[in-house]
Amino acid sequence: MKQYGKVAVMMGGSSAEREISLMSGNGVLSALRSRGVDAHAFDPADKPLSALKDEGFERVFIILHGPFGEDGTLQGALETLGIPYTGCGVMASAICMDKWRTKLLWRGAGLPIPEFELLDENSDFAAVEARLGLPLFVKPATEGSSIGVTKVKQPGELQAAFEEARKYDPLVLAERFVGGGEYTCAVIDGQAYPTIKIEPATEYYDYQAKYFRDDTVYRCPSGLSEEVEQRARALCLQAFRVLGGQGWGRVDFLMDEDGGIYLLEVNTNPGMTSHSLVPMAARAQGISYEDLCLNVLDMVHVG
Repeated sequence: MKQYGKVAVMMGGSSAEREISLMSGNGVLSALRSRGVDAHAFDPADKPLSALKDEGFERVFIILHGPFGEDGTLQGALETLGIPYTGCGVMASAICMDKWRTKLLWRGAGLPIPEFELLDENSDFAAVEARLGLPLFVKPATEGSSIGVTKVKQPGELQAAFEEARKYDPLVLAERFVGGGEYTCAVIDGQAYPTIKIEPATEYYDYQAKYFRDDTVYRCPSGLSEEVEQRARALCLQAFRVLGGQGWGRVDFLMDEDGGIYLLEVNTNPGMTSHSLVPMAARAQGISYEDLCLNVLDMVHVG
């Protein structure tokens, strides 16, 4: 494994998803070390990025989630330092972190998305509820892991949901509910992996359901017909490419009761915890967690 050199597993950070990043990062660190890689934990909340050069790191496996790790800022710094890193580049990372601009690009490319509205303090909340229908979802534009997300079920609840989401981001989205099921598709090195159907025991796939509860059901194979499965994988690949995706990522999508597919968002540094979805899809392809980590590490780049 000497070809990898000294590898920094970038984890932790300062976003609201720090806890999950540490869980993911420790999994990746153990996996790489088990295969003989000279891998070390690196938390940018504890030391400056210049330490990467000072300490002789030759590659960075980014497993930070959220702002300052998944939004292009870290990627730009690594570009400047000339240190190869995993995942999407500066532009795709910045776009995918912003759910609003992601939706604008997808809509411009003619790809299917749920109807949505951008909210602010001057929004006519009752009118938005009427236009999008209830229930609907409210979410910060640049947070992940369902942080700050509210499912609005009753008239008059939208403004409170907006105020909660605004604690995390000034850009807040209201999104039409699509009720035929939630799915995800890992995209790795230009290949779409088997889709996964997510069936939370909670009302929706929230923070606890994603990372800590053991009653969330994940179906892989997802149960889609072969025709729909191939259509979904092709759409997710297209969605990733439209945004300039590179290396690896995960595209989340919804289905309606009539089999329509609606793109939701892209995770450019997907979770790698024991509950995470990309390792699950890789297993369905016969790829172990350890080999998945090596595959991602093989795709480092600068620029």
